[in-house]
Amino acid sequence: MILKAGNLLGNVPAARAEEDVIVLLRTPHARIERIVSHAHASTPDFWYDQDAAEWVVVLSGAAGLLIEGENTARRLGPGDYLLIPAHVRHRVEWTAADQPTVWLAIHLQESL
Repeated sequence: MILKAGNLLGNVPAARAEEDVIVLLRTPHARIERIVSHAHASTPDFWYDQDAAEWVVVLSGAAGLLIEGENTARRLGPGDYLLIPAHVRHRVEWTAADQPTVWLAIHLQESL
């Protein structure tokens, strides 16, 4: 057995044009990612519409996540999580500009 260890809040990269996404684990049923955002947001008129459910938690920083049909973005801070079922359109309205926003995202390959 090979053990793999790390720290989700360690080695946070400096700001870049794109979010930093690292796949931590991939199985036939799930993909787990660490995402680091520095004042990133979805481009205008872009919506995520994913084939798989996604569970996200903000570990540090903050973000505004807008679900299609809702009037305002949901503010997520450290410890806040959200389960987004497959094909629920959503977008990142903003992430913190004064510090990195670190997310843990679990993409589930089976329907809920």
